[in-house]
Amino acid sequence: MLGAAGALIIASSSLPAQHVHHAPAQPDTSMHMPMPDTQPAVRGSARPLGIPMSRAGSGTSWLPDAAPMHADHVMAGGWELMLHYLVFGYYDRQNDADRAKRGDDQAGSANWAMLMASHALAGGRVQLSGMFSAEPWTVGASGYPLLLQSGESRHGLPLHDRQHPHDLFMELAAIYERAVAPNLGVQLYLAPVGEPAIGPVAFPHRPSAANDPFAPLSHHWQDATHITYGTITAAIFSRTWKLEGSIFDGREPDQDRTDFDFRTLDSYAGRLTVNPSPRWSVSASYAYLASPEELHPDDAEHRISASILNTRPFGRRGEWSSALIWGANEHSADHRLSHSALYEMNVDLDGRNALFGRFEYVNKTAEDLALDSLAGRRFDIGSASVGYMREIAGALGSSLGVGGRFAVALVPRSLTPYYGSRTPTGFAVFLRVRPQAMHAGMDMEQHGGMPMPMEGGREQR
Repeated sequence: MLGAAGALIIASSSLPAQHVHHAPAQPDTSMHMPMPDTQPAVRGSARPLGIPMSRAGSGTSWLPDAAPMHADHVMAGGWELMLHYLVFGYYDRQNDADRAKRGDDQAGSANWAMLMASHALAGGRVQLSGMFSAEPWTVGASGYPLLLQSGESRHGLPLHDRQHPHDLFMELAAIYERAVAPNLGVQLYLAPVGEPAIGPVAFPHRPSAANDPFAPLSHHWQDATHITYGTITAAIFSRTWKLEGSIFDGREPDQDRTDFDFRTLDSYAGRLTVNPSPRWSVSASYAYLASPEELHPDDAEHRISASILNTRPFGRRGEWSSALIWGANEHSADHRLSHSALYEMNVDLDGRNALFGRFEYVNKTAEDLALDSLAGRRFDIGSASVGYMREIAGALGSSLGVGGRFAVALVPRSLTPYYGSRTPTGFAVFLRVRPQAMHAGMDMEQHGGMPMPMEGGREQR
């Protein structure tokens, strides 16, 4: 079940370097400013301007500084190494009342693993990233069942009511960043496979979605460009804001999930992110995607998005992570915006028990849902999902959890003949493996900017 992720997990356990979790950052003699006492970091992570590693999201995006971190972190010589991984083994059943056979069930594994290596270089810092997924084999080419999901294609037909698998290569990238003034830095991101500056942090990396194995129904309205074959992003940033511009290949990955889909860098995007305090991250972006869909190579797309991410303490030992996201697409074929909105949350109650949920609205077309008989029509679709996760074991730096998820959709009456009900449902049960929490950013404001020491894999409070 672990596939490529499991191989990386095993490899990391054999590293002879010393594990480091919560020591304070060491000063850097370059242009980096001293670490503000509201910005904790792990030793070796002297980022420009004292920005903590917990702020790093997918690609070049930002999370709240208070976001929890789940990683195996080691120092090896002058290199700082981090291994992130997330593996879900699931049984998924999507029910359409057996009237249209749009539902299905499947046992499989959604997973990814990411190895990062960073080192001081020329007055700044370089980071190399490799991210991989075994989903081409553990989920399969047709993806996992998910009622009302849409996006991408297989054998010349659009995928519908299923979520496509991730590619084997999810990211191969290099980032260089350095300070150029007391409160100003520059960044360059070069990625044969990576993520341009579009939308919020991608759902596999959002703390608010950490315990949900499934993609949002609004994925292709908000964060579907997190696997792009060819991206260059340049940015300027301070301690509280970041302005980015990208050029990239706008085409979505094809049905072969193990190759490289390089084309010309024909698309562009820009994003502004503001982190006004350690608990908040707010962003807005615009993108022009040339020929994003293989089935409609002459169509271009404009995508606009905005997001608000928040992480805050909950009770004595928990935390509440949430995301509010809006995204809209305009296709050159019809020049009409189709909107989406999402609110999701993950509430860690006490370090062992967590509740999570996602609530969505998406405007989808008959073509999105492969409903040829309703061609030209649009449908307002809603979805609500809730779930529970229980941590049951921990060993060798990893934690094992068991959980479940229940979802109900709300569709218009015109779709009832195809889904058997106005409220089709789905459920899943799953096991989850990931690194134990580092919590480099937890409770910064309450503890004078420094993370609390760990005991038994959790912070002492």
